Amino acid sequence: MSAISRARVLEGLAALAASAALPAAAVAQSRPAAPEARMLTRPIPSSGEAMPVIGLGTWQTFDVARNPAIKPQLRQVLDIFFAGGGRMIDSSPMYGSSEAVTGELLSERVQGPKAFLATKVWTSGKDQGIAQMRESAQLLRSKVIDLMQIHNLVDWQTHLATLRRMKEQGQIRYLGITHYTTGSLPDLARILERERIDFVQLGYSIETRDAEARVLKLCAERGVAVIVNQPFEQGSLFRKVRGKALPEWAAAFDCASWAQFFLKYLVGHPAVTCVIPATDKPDHMKDNVLGGHGTLPDAKQRQAMAKFWDGI
Repeated sequence: MSAISRARVLEGLAALAASAALPAAAVAQSRPAAPEARMLTRPIPSSGEAMPVIGLGTWQTFDVARNPAIKPQLRQVLDIFFAGGGRMIDSSPMYGSSEAVTGELLSERVQGPKAFLATKVWTSGKDQGIAQMRESAQLLRSKVIDLMQIHNLVDWQTHLATLRRMKEQGQIRYLGITHYTTGSLPDLARILERERIDFVQLGYSIETRDAEARVLKLCAERGVAVIVNQPFEQGSLFRKVRGKALPEWAAAFDCASWAQFFLKYLVGHPAVTCVIPATDKPDHMKDNVLGGHGTLPDAKQRQAMAKFWDGI
């Protein structure tokens, strides 16, 4: 990304960040003035639909029903996210009030890009699963959920049959499976080998690269979209580089911060469709979306990034 276009994106994000202090109507009126930002996209293999490579997770960060004072800050986060070209917002019934808060904040948006809503079923039993998914749709205020995932493979065979029927009936657009531990990767692989799945969500970072050994290769072969959770290892990656300078050679792939370094390593893998860092901080959201802009590291550069990281 050129210095001019990068500055243009930052200018637009800064304008939206400043608008958070305004009433909701004034914020809506200010949105069209922001410069358009084009985030890099990857096609969803099962459909070819373009998906921006940086999404937004909501675990903990949007679970704020008991602290409504933080909602203006979350509105600001969403404005920056959409201005930067993001679309996928991922949630779950497991995340407390996150679905309800997400649905409320999105309903206030009178114009602008539409979110790609991803949530999960996290219970056992067919009827319980159906009831939970109906409630999720109500909380998210959407008749159709873009992506419904089986959270941590809980009762996955029962729910997979239900999700297939829901997809045929147009209640969901895509179906997927999720987990977050390295120990679950063999289970994910076995399911991917046996079943037709649109998306898999898994834990992956520059420090925890186990998914590269088998599952990412399998997803590429089987045409399965990949969502990456825990890209920052719940913040531990930042603690590890505290006080350390970003390598100068990172500028070759338009990387200006550690957050972008961590995200671009993941997005640089050709099997990765979208990475979903969670944040409730506008400045962090600005940084994160830039991880999906400009040049990505190639295979040789990614090897150098991993080697550099292992030496820290």
